[in-house]
Amino acid sequence: MAAHPTDRLGFLLSFRGELTGARIRAALGVAGLHPRNAMTLMQLARGATSQRELAVAMELDPSQLVAILNELESSGLAERRRDPADRRRHIVEITSAGAAAIERVDEAVGEAERELFGDLTDAEQALLRGLLDRVIVDPADHDCGAE
Repeated sequence: MAAHPTDRLGFLLSFRGELTGARIRAALGVAGLHPRNAMTLMQLARGATSQRELAVAMELDPSQLVAILNELESSGLAERRRDPADRRRHIVEITSAGAAAIERVDEAVGEAERELFGDLTDAEQALLRGLLDRVIVDPADHDCGAE
């Protein structure tokens, strides 16, 4: 007899992940951002960086990052400029509009996370984060979309 789908860890994680993703996407709607765009802005809120360093930090293919940055730039949330010390290098930074968007996102995502993980203690949340970090996935092996 076949196992119940929720007995399979992959199915359970996939199902819960889809529902969690839907809730987070709804929260990101306050700023009109897709998850990858919001994550990029959150990374940029830590400080200006080169486009190459940003791609590495976000574990994104540079071409995917270019598409995300094009969207953020056209929305006025981030900007790229040539590094005066090395004209081949682009420096990327968040704009004041991007910082304001991140504040709205942070509040909305915080509320969503309180709903989603409210039954977990801080220690359980830390354990879950640690376990999920150990799940072996390579975005290059999968078409995860550019959301």
